[in-house]
Amino acid sequence: MQDTHKSRDHGGGIDAAAARYGGARADWLDLSTGINPVPYPIGHIPEHAWTSLPDQAALDRLLSAARSFWDVPAGAGIIAANGASALIAQMPRLAQRGRVSIPGPTYNEHAAAFRAAGWNVGDNDANARVAVHPNNPDGRLWTDAELTGADLTIIDESFCDTCPEESHIDRATEPGVVVLKSFGKFWGLAGLRLGFAIARPETCASLSEALGPWSVSGPALQIGAVALEDRAWAEMTRVRLARDATRLDAMLEAKGATLIGGTSLFRTYAVPDAAEWQDRLAQAQIWTRIFPYSGTWLRLGLPGGEDDWHRLWRALP
Repeated sequence: MQDTHKSRDHGGGIDAAAARYGGARADWLDLSTGINPVPYPIGHIPEHAWTSLPDQAALDRLLSAARSFWDVPAGAGIIAANGASALIAQMPRLAQRGRVSIPGPTYNEHAAAFRAAGWNVGDNDANARVAVHPNNPDGRLWTDAELTGADLTIIDESFCDTCPEESHIDRATEPGVVVLKSFGKFWGLAGLRLGFAIARPETCASLSEALGPWSVSGPALQIGAVALEDRAWAEMTRVRLARDATRLDAMLEAKGATLIGGTSLFRTYAVPDAAEWQDRLAQAQIWTRIFPYSGTWLRLGLPGGEDDWHRLWRALP
């Protein structure tokens, strides 16, 4: 049976949580995602970004900023799309249908995309491989040696902006390698829907053709370019996220949780009963993430302001 997005497990879902536990959406503190709680300041968006079709100059500026920010090799191409999910859905078409290795537990949209395209998802004798790097939800980092030997290798670096020194971007010139980047998480603007694929030029051309024209909105082109050009903000944000991740670890460990792993945008802990912890926090209108494959794993994103930190501490079991 093919997956549908309604049946797949994700963070978010505040409306459903509010319907179950009460309160208005605005009352809830959403810690169920790995999205930066202090987003990039959007600033002024020119009127033409809203009223005109996205133009080539705006796209060129965005791609130039992205190429510079991620140190994309000269021999690699880069394309933008309306979110990394739109690109993930296109990955199965880049190789002949067969078996794909997607070591889990990990972000479930990759397996769903390959299954929908008629692939078999397994671990052995695979002609395609997907590695989420760092992995969601345990933060695993993949080595070069682990990312070889397949006709198609997809390296999803949606959370790698917290640790750019770990990026496999230099692999993007190799045949069959695609590096994916997500803008919404590190910059805290998930609703903007902006993602990138970096690969050999012919692979990018094929993906671009499949996505069609105007795959990124005018406002997203503007905001994405400005944000990617702002290196100072990125550097300060990495420092703040690392500090806050350490603070969250100390807070949860003081309550008896054990760190499993994560990134500085989300942390995954082992607790005696994850569903019970989630329920306890939801009673205080704080939403967290649990997983259908584990009764003990609980994932939290970072609180934003001091009031949110104090609120979490008071609500923890």
